[in-house]
Amino acid sequence: MTSNSSTAKTPRVRIAPSPTGDPHVGTAYIGLLNFLYARQRGGQFILRIEDTDRARFVETSEQMIFDSLRWLGLNWDEGPDVGGPHGPYRQSERTEIYRKHSDELLASGAAYRCFCTAEELEAQRKAQMAAKQPPRYARTCRFLTREQIDENLAAGKPYVVRMAVPIEGATSFRDELRGEITFDHNNVDDQVLLKSDGFPTYHLANVVDDHLMGVTDVIRAEEWISSTPKHVLLYQAFGWEQPQFWHMPLLRNTDKSKISKRKNPVSLTYYQQSGYTPRAMVNFLGLMGGGMPQNTETNSEVFSLEEMLQRFNFQSISLGGPVFDLIKLKWLNGEYLRLLSADEFLQALRTTLFSDEYLGQIAPLVQTRIETLSQFGDMADFFFRDDVVPPTEVFLPKKRTLEETLAFTGDVLTALESANWTTETIDAALRQVGTDKGWSVKENFMLLRAIITGKTASPPLLESMVVFGKARSIDRVRRFIATQKKLSSAKK
Repeated sequence: MTSNSSTAKTPRVRIAPSPTGDPHVGTAYIGLLNFLYARQRGGQFILRIEDTDRARFVETSEQMIFDSLRWLGLNWDEGPDVGGPHGPYRQSERTEIYRKHSDELLASGAAYRCFCTAEELEAQRKAQMAAKQPPRYARTCRFLTREQIDENLAAGKPYVVRMAVPIEGATSFRDELRGEITFDHNNVDDQVLLKSDGFPTYHLANVVDDHLMGVTDVIRAEEWISSTPKHVLLYQAFGWEQPQFWHMPLLRNTDKSKISKRKNPVSLTYYQQSGYTPRAMVNFLGLMGGGMPQNTETNSEVFSLEEMLQRFNFQSISLGGPVFDLIKLKWLNGEYLRLLSADEFLQALRTTLFSDEYLGQIAPLVQTRIETLSQFGDMADFFFRDDVVPPTEVFLPKKRTLEETLAFTGDVLTALESANWTTETIDAALRQVGTDKGWSVKENFMLLRAIITGKTASPPLLESMVVFGKARSIDRVRRFIATQKKLSSAKK
């Protein structure tokens, strides 16, 4: 294993979110840890955007990442919007750098070209599964002759660049929370490093960028532990000093499963729009993992970012999965709301639920449907409520059972999760799932209107959902399913 002297350097850490949708609470959690590590040690905190997955790229996501992290007070020293000496800080702007380093690996024999087609790879995978073997690349192209490679290149065959993992032996690395970890090379796949479209995979881009940006400590989620031997092998192939690795325990649901949008809202945008204070969210994330010791004088779990900077201890982090408990977050948020003065509380309302921007979007939807201003609340109350639980007679279509209605609602949820949030794309997604599942437009839209508004009549549904926002709309559908399933089970 390569020796590591990065502790003698000024710490440089980074987070590298992908702009593929709403910013995730996991990004905030890892971002907070990196921020604390850098600030406690007089180091730098870098924001890098990993936008090489063009199939999942969402154009508006990058700005949402910036806004959400700044909302939490996690300001970075270098990044796409603030610049820095190691840019560019968007991976899509660094493709020539990755190609150059890929060529270096090919020249040294640490990587090779793979010309296998998608069909051939799928056939390999099926054969391995039938033989009850773990699916992995069969190294078909690893031992092609120079003549075979030249022939394929001359024929214009597309290829990817794969890492040539040593066939025998093992790779070890030190995790600063877990100690020495070893992976036998039999369990490490010949990973794709450069895709046929010329874009890198996470593994190549991650290692190249961390080295060129001077990252001394990689602080990330524990799900990347199995990828770390590939990264260590790349550091060795390039002859580079590797950073220290810290793999943080994953956030968990209350049932200890990995946090997911099907069980909890995971969008930071949701919490912003739903009236959570940034101080409460930072405080809550600081409680995750046990790195923040409880104040023995007050036994209080309420503390500021400044207090975290003074007292947070990385060596005290527990490897047990921290529970992302919404009940506790709501309690904590209430504590912070009660700390506000009356003027501060009013200002908080005016910047969230009663902002000019939000009210300005709602007003035109309601204006043509009321006769007095006092009716505004009756028509628009669902925009400001947290829980909407429509009675069965409002949401259940005639000739449909509760079971099939809940199953269809799950299909609607899936469709909405993948839709771009415009009236046109929501409409198309709903109509498609209705067609696929044999639900009429009337049944489909009546059900969703009831879930979102709690009523049979409301301002225009799709326009209302756009104003209400994707994160909160999806959460409302998710909570509807959970509530109805719980009610149904209680009756049995």
